[in-house]
Amino acid sequence: MANPIIDLDNISVTFKQRKQTVHAVKDVTLKVEKGDIYGIVGYSGAGKSTLVRTINLLQLPTAGTVTINGNVFFKDHQQQISNKELQEKRRKIGMIFQHFNLLNETSIIENVLFALKHTDLDDDAKEKKALELLDLVGLKDKAEFYPVQLSGGEQQRVSIARALANDPEILISDEATSALDPQNTNQILDLLKRLNDKLNLTIVLITHEMDAVKRVANKIAVMEYGQIIERGALQKVFLQPQQDLTRQFVGGSLAAVDTLKAFNLGHLDDDEELLQLVYDANNVTKSIIIELYKQLQVEASMLYGNIEVLAGSPVGTLFVVIKGDADKRQQAIDFLKKNDVTVTKIDDRRIWNE
Repeated sequence: MANPIIDLDNISVTFKQRKQTVHAVKDVTLKVEKGDIYGIVGYSGAGKSTLVRTINLLQLPTAGTVTINGNVFFKDHQQQISNKELQEKRRKIGMIFQHFNLLNETSIIENVLFALKHTDLDDDAKEKKALELLDLVGLKDKAEFYPVQLSGGEQQRVSIARALANDPEILISDEATSALDPQNTNQILDLLKRLNDKLNLTIVLITHEMDAVKRVANKIAVMEYGQIIERGALQKVFLQPQQDLTRQFVGGSLAAVDTLKAFNLGHLDDDEELLQLVYDANNVTKSIIIELYKQLQVEASMLYGNIEVLAGSPVGTLFVVIKGDADKRQQAIDFLKKNDVTVTKIDDRRIWNE
């Protein structure tokens, strides 16, 4: 990866609690490219927020190196830039949270103007920009409303407009949809995706909700006990999870395992092989299994199938048992790959003995 916009290298964060040392983050390396929507998932206490707060040094690491957009913020156990420079750099890193943190006694536009108070713009230019930001999040017509007059989703939109006031290159979303109902959650996620596309905004999405990551992220990291236990492109991690915790978050793959166990396939015959097939958006509707039999006379028994929408694109997954001699099975695998199907051979012991 060349010049990631966020480069966290061997980050550790420890806290002293009474006589105990708590290792909140343990030697984590994370690299985020410009334009990514990078989802970081894990249960409460996994270290997600602590890790991400090191990006703008709201949380100082105990060890490691923090480099943001080529600028070294932290290295060799100490901050590498002055506090004044850090304040300037932080303005290019917007943050939104579960609780909207709006000023309840001031209007919506005044909430956005508050974030512009340190700019060099004159009053007219500030008001113009605030209105543009509210228009960007679909709330220009409610500029004079007060937070109490808005729904939770609308209040989060205001906090997003405020976070964008200083034209950030990075937006950190820390459980920003956790307090919202499903409809408002989806609207906020869709807004973040539009901002990502329109502004080339890099977004780090901290969440314990896998559906949020599925809807908008292109990459994902799974955290447990202060460490990243799995990471990669969304489709790969979602459709081929390697860790038990990832399977719990994914859900669909966990259902696949349970379904496959019900078939009691602990011992496949010598001429049988269990495969996972992953279809992308271009071939998810093809009758590939029928073609497999027509062209190669290889039988494929379908045990489990599902279609997920990942970051807006449908992706299908099938678990099948193919039957035939070794040459025929290899021909079948080659045929599937030629038709842009990702094929993974599944060792039945990896599933049945869990």
